[in-house]
Amino acid sequence: MDNSTATTPFRLTALAHGGGCGCKLAPSVLQQLLVDQPVGGQFARLLVGTETGDDAAVWQLDDETCIIATTDFFMPMVDDPFDFGRIAAANALSDVYAMGGRPIMALAIVGMPVEKMPTEMVREILRGGGAICAEAGIPVAGGHSIDSLEPIYGLAVIGTAPPASIRRNSDARVGDALILTKALGVGIYSAAFKKGALPSDAYAELIASTTLLNRVGAELAKNVDVHAVTDVTGFGILGHALEMARGSDKRISLRARDIALFARCAELAEAGYVTGASHRNWASYGMSVLVPDDLPPWQRHILTDPQTSGGLLVSCRPERAEALLRDIIQAGYSAARIIGQVEDGGPGLRVTT
Repeated sequence: MDNSTATTPFRLTALAHGGGCGCKLAPSVLQQLLVDQPVGGQFARLLVGTETGDDAAVWQLDDETCIIATTDFFMPMVDDPFDFGRIAAANALSDVYAMGGRPIMALAIVGMPVEKMPTEMVREILRGGGAICAEAGIPVAGGHSIDSLEPIYGLAVIGTAPPASIRRNSDARVGDALILTKALGVGIYSAAFKKGALPSDAYAELIASTTLLNRVGAELAKNVDVHAVTDVTGFGILGHALEMARGSDKRISLRARDIALFARCAELAEAGYVTGASHRNWASYGMSVLVPDDLPPWQRHILTDPQTSGGLLVSCRPERAEALLRDIIQAGYSAARIIGQVEDGGPGLRVTT
């Protein structure tokens, strides 16, 4: 077991009923909430709104600049407050990178049970978020705080990009190869951590992945061979690939054997360390996903596992996939893999082993 609680008077995760992107509303619930909401089509400069469940909103300011805006926050998935702040900040920044942009500033979103938490712990959360923003080269320029029943932290982030660099989740093309830039297993590791079953080396692996900025997205967006990008977070690889398939009106095929996993992901999933969000995800979209009849439940849970600050799913021209993969790995994403392809046909998703 890791010793990340050594500097805290109690387990931070004990104050929250969920943690990380596992806190997200189930996809089916979110669809119901948004069904009657205006999509913003009357605003000609709103390039990306709520229509396809993309990662951030995009407003075209002029011929040279788009403004990218997003917000993301959640409850703790680890007990170390500094690590919690870092993970939450990296996760929020990811939305801007996934759209092909670069962040320029952030605002903090803070909800804390002030009667239960010492001030120093809250400061450590803010310090962790600030450290990641400093790594991204941006300030935390303000924010808002409330007294809440459970600890909540995240960021509202503003970024920019040239119009030609904007990458939606809805522009995948038939024949495209799919690259995933990070390994899966965040939710499974988080479930094991809460039950005291995550070894210290696995905790280090979790923190290394969830605090690794997805800044490679801004570089990929400069390449015309990259057609669509989204980040993989609370809905799992299946949920976010399905959003790409539906937005692009294409069928996506994923090869489970080619997806990189955290070192202990399979054994922990097989032992039953899965999140409630994994079950909710499958209940929400499982009817739209074709999986092999002999796929064991624990392996399916890996594919529906909520990823906090997960990797980017990149749809690119197949002839350039290997070269792009080498560039991504060289940029520091050693777990990047080519995991599938985009196919002709109505929107849907299938998994092969």
